[in-house]
This record gives sequence, C-alpha cells and structure tokens, in this order.
Amino acid sequence: MDVRAQLSQMDAGTREALARKIRSQLSGSESPAAENDVVIVGGGVAALTLALEIRGQRPAARILLIEPHAHPVPEITHTVGESTVEVSAHYLRDRLGLGEHLNTSHIRKMGLRMFLSHNGNTDISQRMEVGSSAFVPQVTYQIDRGRLENELHRRCISHGVTIRQGRVRSVEFGADRNPHRIAYQHGEATAETTATWVVDASGRNRMLPRQLELKRTNAHHCNAVWLRVATEIDIGTWSADATWQGRLVEGDRALSTNHLMGEGYWVWLIRLGSGATSVGIVADPAFHSFDDFNTLDKARAWLRAHEPQCADVLAEAEHLIKDFRVMKKYSHGVTQIFDGRARWCLTGDAGVFLDPLYSSGLDLVAIGNGLITDMVIRDLDGEDILARAQISDTLFRSLTDMWLAIYQDQYRLMGRPTVMAAKVVWDIAFYWGFIGLLYMNDRFARVADDHEFVPHLDGLIALSNRVQRFFREWAAVDAGAAPVPCFFDLYVPLNFMEPLHRAMMAPTADFTGQFHTNARLLKQLAGQLVETVLADKAAMFDDDGVMQQVQAWQRDPLLRELRSVYRQDQPANPLSSSWIVTAAPALQTR
Repeated sequence: MDVRAQLSQMDAGTREALARKIRSQLSGSESPAAENDVVIVGGGVAALTLALEIRGQRPAARILLIEPHAHPVPEITHTVGESTVEVSAHYLRDRLGLGEHLNTSHIRKMGLRMFLSHNGNTDISQRMEVGSSAFVPQVTYQIDRGRLENELHRRCISHGVTIRQGRVRSVEFGADRNPHRIAYQHGEATAETTATWVVDASGRNRMLPRQLELKRTNAHHCNAVWLRVATEIDIGTWSADATWQGRLVEGDRALSTNHLMGEGYWVWLIRLGSGATSVGIVADPAFHSFDDFNTLDKARAWLRAHEPQCADVLAEAEHLIKDFRVMKKYSHGVTQIFDGRARWCLTGDAGVFLDPLYSSGLDLVAIGNGLITDMVIRDLDGEDILARAQISDTLFRSLTDMWLAIYQDQYRLMGRPTVMAAKVVWDIAFYWGFIGLLYMNDRFARVADDHEFVPHLDGLIALSNRVQRFFREWAAVDAGAAPVPCFFDLYVPLNFMEPLHRAMMAPTADFTGQFHTNARLLKQLAGQLVETVLADKAAMFDDDGVMQQVQAWQRDPLLRELRSVYRQDQPANPLSSSWIVTAAPALQTR
C-alpha cells in the first residue's frame, strides 16, 4: 500500500498528530520539555482530589498544585458543600481511598429529608415529610470541608504532589505542544513555571474563564446565605408527637441533610463531625428578595417569619454562631470546559456550579475529574486525544444542562407539597438509575469509545427535561391544597427504589442490559406520573386553564409514548403508586 493510500485511511486526529511530529522533526528538535506534566490552579477539594486521582493512575506524573491559602485550614470553614451523595461518596471513598478517614472523621448521612410547608411551619410534625425510615445500603457522608481538605492536602504531599502557595497571575499558552508558562505570586515574590497541561480549579475566582472569556450565564438566579453554629442542632427534638417520632425504624433525623421548604425557598440543616451544624437559606428572588436575608440579623428575622422553629433554635445558640457568608446568584456555567488541543481544563466551581440542592457540586467534581484524568494520562502517554476531548466536553456540558433543568424555575414547586414530594422521588430515582449507574460503571469516560451509546444518553436526557417541565406544568394547575401530616418513605415501601439503588452500588457485568432495564423502568415511572396527574386534572371540567393543559398533555407525543410504556409494563411489573398524590393524602404514612 502506498503512503497516500495509508494517509487516506487515517482519521483527522491521527493525521494531525503525524503532521505535528513531522514538523517537529523538520525543525531539528522536539518541543522543549515542561517542568511539570500538570499544573493545577487552586487548593480546594476539586484541586486536591484531581491531583490525587492523576497521581494514583500515573504515579510518575509531575504535578504542581498552586494554592492561594496555606493549609491546614480551620475545620469549621466557610466553604459550602458539606453533604455527599452516592457519586461523590463513591469517588472519595473508593476511587481515592478515603474510606477510613470518612468513617472515622465524618458522619454517616441518613439521606436527604424534606419538610414541606404547612400552616405557618410552627409544628414540624404537621408538615409533609419526605425521607427514609432507615439507612440505605450505599453509604454517604456529611463532611466537614476543612477536615476533608486538610486530609487531602496531607495525602497529596505524601503521594509526591508538589504544592506551592501563591496566586496565579497569568497563563501563557504554548502552541504546537510547547509548554504553557504560568506566572504566580506569593507575597512580594513572583515565580514562573511551565506545564504540559493547566487545570483551573480556582473556584469562583474562575481564572481561565475570565482570561479566555468562557463565562456563561444562565437564568437560574437564586441566592444563598449560610452560617455555622458550634453546637449540634437536633431536628428530631422539635416535636414530641409519638406518631412523628415513630416513623423512623433506625437512625436519627439529625443525620439527614434536612430541608425546610416553602414557596420559593429551602433551608438546610446539616450536622457535622466537628460538632458544628451548618444552616443555610437558599431562595429564588422571584419570591424572596436577597435584601431580605443577606445579613445575619436579616436572615434571623427572615427565619422568624418563614421557619419559626429554626429561628427559635438559633436564638438559643446565638452566642455559638461562628460565621455568616453570602452568595448572590451562585449558579453559572461555561461555553467550554475541556480543550484537548490547547491542553487546558476546568473543574469544580471554576467551571460549573448549578445549585446546592441535591449536593450536585461534588458529584460534578467527581465526574469532571475522571474525564480530565482520562484525557491527561492518554495525552502524556502519546495518544491523540483531540476527538476524545471534544466528546467529553460535549458530554459534560449536556449533562450539566440537564442537571440545571432540575433547578431552574423549579423553586415555585417548593410551595406545592404534593408536586414537590413527587419531584423528589423522581429526581432520586433518576439519579440512581441514570447518573449513579453510569458513574459506578465508569461509563462517562468510556462514552468516547462507544458512539452507539450516545443516542441512549440523549434519550434519557430528553426524558429528564420533559419530566421537569411536566412538574412545572402540574404545579401551575395545582390548587396547592394543604396536606394532612404525611410521611413519604423514599426507599423500602416504593418497590422501584431499592432495585435502582442496588443496581448502581457496584459495577455490573452486563452494563448494557442494566442500563436498558433502568431506562425502561424510568419511562414507566414517568408514564405513571403523567397518567395519574392527567386523570385527576381531566375531571376538572369547569376550569378552562386546567382543560387547556390537559389537552396539551394529551397531544404531546413524548408523553403519549411514556403513558403507553406505563400501560404495557404495569400489569407484569406493577409499580408502587403512593409516590404520586393528586389531592390531600388521607393516610398518615405512605
């Protein structure tokens, strides 16, 4: 075979790599060697975990981490993000080997728990409760970010990661495989180093998005404030009602990530291993102006008006409040997150931050760091990764766009208990059945190797987006009737939750088969939701607005398909129906 024929059979990336090598040889020398394989800008969890992951998979990698603040940091730190869910817990415990540290220095979490608004929120036992009556098998944690960062920092040093203190002032990108030049400053001194790859993990400083004009705004405008109290707040003591106390068969409500919810807002309470409790307010400015709670005094007054039981507890512990932080319009994205040609990446808040609800931030770190590690190691080993980087970039941004739809314009649902309860069940089921399954089977990094799998991902992303829109449509025609006290147990009583949860706990020998099983089940669940709500609203003949929405649902081709799946599968695989309440529930437990 002649050379021209051989070249014609190469893909574009291979031809470009060959051309680079030929140009380098013709110039008489290879590109100058970089001092570091990877420079990571930042010193938080995203930076430290990435350094450990790369080092763990490529022990010879020369990694320099440039952090702005010295370690150790205080255990009770102002960094938000104390709660892990299944993906981030697996990442820290199993992929990075932090199991002993997590088990001995942090708290085992008892899932999330939500108390939906009712009658002034003066009695927690009268609020609809969504949570588990027992621990689920997959262990997750409430973490002290200061404790975790200090342990990660110690491990980075012990694993040979070079750490220098300073603030990066500029990155000059090298072309044609020439090293990048990174200038940084510590005090009055300045220094410079070179690297093959640069990763921005600078948090909300967002160094590279500012330099490269990558910042992308979105329409999710919520705001947050939070504080730490140097004592344990036990939400389980807020009522002596025997029925309420008897709902749990093991554990303690204080071990959950507790959410107090009302129209346009939620308040978190998270107990930490250091003995402190984190308390935060998150609210949509369409319902609650940021000016109403953006100082400590205003926040306490706001809690007095909306969550009086929480306000009472903080008043008793006033002398133990340690800090108060604010974050206005916290949600943001980027137009690009990975660039294989220019050899830069973003991770953590430097790239995308969506919303603290469901603790997605550390999950995105876990997924993003895995994709970065895959690209960097392949590139350092001489593999052309241009196409791979483009696929990973598209995948990650599509995933975060889907995730954003779970939050954007959804805070209005928090004032509709029956809608919000169903949404929580759906969101957890979808997370376990889709995101969790993919991550535990290391499928995000492998999407680039399996192009035939992409349409299946697109199909479930489209499903998620349509169901989230359905929740908004349902809330718009829901009367919002105040529910009687009711408990939605998220795990055992709902016969579809345990199979989804257990299927993602460990890699499966038949990933394709399990994925399609989960996808079918999620479609059936979505069809059950639509069928149930549609039947309820179709009886409201005297309301023109409701009838218009019912007709729109009936015409929607995707909703018709989901309803058809539900009708076909329900006889052989009947799903629990109690997660969908279309009126005030008549039972104490569900």
